[in-house]
Amino acid sequence: MISTVQAVVVTALVVVGSFFLLVGTVGLLRLPNVYNRMHATSKAATLGASSMLLATTVYYGPVGDGLTSLVGIVFLFFTAPTGAHVISRAAQKMGVPFREGADWPGTVPMHDEDARRDDD
Repeated sequence: MISTVQAVVVTALVVVGSFFLLVGTVGLLRLPNVYNRMHATSKAATLGASSMLLATTVYYGPVGDGLTSLVGIVFLFFTAPTGAHVISRAAQKMGVPFREGADWPGTVPMHDEDARRDDD
């Protein structure tokens, strides 16, 4: 039998998780380029899914299915940032531009490169 406090905590975690998953989905649909979309989905989906998995742990307890959920949270925290980094590096190497006025760290800004060509 689930206690009232446990039910409130599970409900709060599910609501928080749903909110972050909704924010990630809206970000995926509304943001302008792959870099912004990747950021929205990786951050919000990690928090949302982790909250949902934590609600499972609170409901079932720290053994059995609850332990599996904790392992899922750890896996998510290791893989989501790595996946986001790989996606952004692949997009950069394919030549997907940043938003106008932004440059990849460590590269020569486009306006400086154009100015150098004009000087030659």
